[in-house]
Amino acid sequence: MTSTQVGRVDLVGGGPGPADLMTVRAQRLLGEADVIVADRLGPFDELRAHIPEDVLVIDVGKRPGHHPVPQARINAMLVEHALAGRRVVRLKGGDPFVFGRGGEEVIACQEAGVPVSVTPGISSAIAVPQAAGIPVTHRGVASRVQVIIGPERPAGTMLAAMADPEVTTVVLMGVAAIPRVAVSALDAGVSALTPVAIVENGTTPQQRTIRTTLGSLVADARENAVTNPAVIVIGAVAAEGLLLPGGLRAVSTA
Repeated sequence: MTSTQVGRVDLVGGGPGPADLMTVRAQRLLGEADVIVADRLGPFDELRAHIPEDVLVIDVGKRPGHHPVPQARINAMLVEHALAGRRVVRLKGGDPFVFGRGGEEVIACQEAGVPVSVTPGISSAIAVPQAAGIPVTHRGVASRVQVIIGPERPAGTMLAAMADPEVTTVVLMGVAAIPRVAVSALDAGVSALTPVAIVENGTTPQQRTIRTTLGSLVADARENAVTNPAVIVIGAVAAEGLLLPGGLRAVSTA
């Protein structure tokens, strides 16, 4: 009687979208995979032509309000394929440990005795604002960053941080939650004049940036028909012209 050698699972951060923003290790692991379990926001469409035909590709992509494959099933899928002796790459958008539920998948693998590793990726929380010319920290303007997700109702500590002029708030998966985030922040005393930027399809040729303020955020998002994927940046760094000559002075006196 022979036993099947256990395979392994590699959680791979695909970065914010384009394949050339993935790490070298991430691309190498994809080339070694027997099975690829891919998210919607991973750069797999761009890489598909380079994946051998005998690699099993499983699409578990989640969309707002539509999660066809529950997380528990994804966890089980990774374990099942690895226990069958396969090398599994779990390809995620951004970084596996930044609102990517990567920690849950690591726990599932460890509980099953499956070797697992994590390859970091560039989080859209940093990369997408950067692609629009927005530094999430900037000397003399913002020294701290908080990253929140739209489906989660803003808590008191989050709102208190928003009211701090030295904190940048980055909202992921937040398009549907724009009215709730804006109203909650305004009700908590955050200035209606706080700069806001919405970066849609960041790092792609379809990228679009909408500059507004917290008080006008809901109306401007509606007028511009903002859709996912989009990253919302709230704070002084979102002011237009920050990185132009004299931009820091303009923000400081706004």
